[in-house]
Amino acid sequence: MIFPFFEKGGQTKFLQGNEACVEAAIAAGCRFYAGYPITPSTEIAEGMAQRLPKVGGTFIQMEDEIASLAAVIGASLCGVKALTATSGPGFSLKQEHIGYAVLTETPCVIVNVMRGGPSTGLPTLPAQGDVMQARWGTHGDHPAIVLSPSSVEEYFHLTVKAFNLSEKFRTPVILLPDEVVAHMREKVTIPQNIKVIARPKPLPSRPKENYKPFAVSREDEVPAVPNFGEGYRFNVTGLIHDETGFPSNSPEITRRLLI
Repeated sequence: MIFPFFEKGGQTKFLQGNEACVEAAIAAGCRFYAGYPITPSTEIAEGMAQRLPKVGGTFIQMEDEIASLAAVIGASLCGVKALTATSGPGFSLKQEHIGYAVLTETPCVIVNVMRGGPSTGLPTLPAQGDVMQARWGTHGDHPAIVLSPSSVEEYFHLTVKAFNLSEKFRTPVILLPDEVVAHMREKVTIPQNIKVIARPKPLPSRPKENYKPFAVSREDEVPAVPNFGEGYRFNVTGLIHDETGFPSNSPEITRRLLI
């Protein structure tokens, strides 16, 4: 399958849903994809494998779905907008790392193209049975952002929105198309101008040695995050942690982290 290469916005193309997802991810600034093939999401991996090298990005096929999200988290911590895609069985395997991305406040986008289940189920047929899993699949409690497109056009726009929300709130965002939306074809118009949110960075006036990756002055604030290798030293852990990133079992710190 050859994926269209949009040099500029304002074009109208006849796209499959998964193709629209690929083009939207590229437009939103995604430059890293790690995944493992699984029906009915495989076209996303195929498209990213073709498109990312043309825009200076990186595609890697991992050994399984668990490693795929681990690679995406690592890429995001290094400052790259990152994406992975899967379907039901693979989404189940990703749950531990979804929780890790939530607690470490790591932006990324996860596409789960829903198919019939449980288990291997109906790989080529649609279902909408993963909604509750997307919200409650990980252990523990935390807020979640989940978007579900109902058309190919909406698939494009919600993919861009998923990256923007992920960067704005420093959290993984889940996209939930089903097999029908992923595989049907519709006309999609690529906007001339697409609003893309960049990741907030620490203020240059703040000394790097005083940087605290999880420090906030109010509960609705999202702290800025540097990229690895920029001189800011901070700890990343899946344990409940204080504003410096080091483990803590304080009830108050736990409340602030998870609200």
